[in-house]
Amino acid sequence: ELISSLRSKLQTLWEERELVLSEARECAERGGELEATVRAVCKPNEFERYMMFIGDLEKVVSLLLCLSSRLARVQNAMRRIDGNTDAEEKQSLNERHKLLSRQREDAKDLKENLDRRERVVSGILAKYLTDQQLQDYRRFVQVKTSLLIEQKDLEEQVKFFKEQLENLEKSIP
Repeated sequence: ELISSLRSKLQTLWEERELVLSEARECAERGGELEATVRAVCKPNEFERYMMFIGDLEKVVSLLLCLSSRLARVQNAMRRIDGNTDAEEKQSLNERHKLLSRQREDAKDLKENLDRRERVVSGILAKYLTDQQLQDYRRFVQVKTSLLIEQKDLEEQVKFFKEQLENLEKSIP
């Protein structure tokens, strides 16, 4: 029953992932249309600023999500430490935790910098775009970010349930 339940949950997650990927493709299409509009109305250096912001948005959000996920896994491993855990493994986990914590703080700084750049880009676009186009731009940035987060969350859940299913299948003679 448990195996069947895990398989069913995995199937549901795969279906959700397909929906999110479909939404991501639609978002990318809207992004392409927005890019064409921005290219048409902005000066080349302003357009370049816009493109750098959009490219960095995905990179920084993905980096933050990845580091947070890795840090959570290390913290979970640290919670499982007991008297039987050897000193070398404890030391390794502590070092990884410190490193990932520093890297996540650096990534948060990058995100703050990105947020400042977004305000600059928004200011530039406000000079050229209609209110509706500016709203579309802001919605695009928001949707792109939330889809990245949702994709990462689904990937983590799929990975978790796959591991659970594999462990369960191995434990049954």
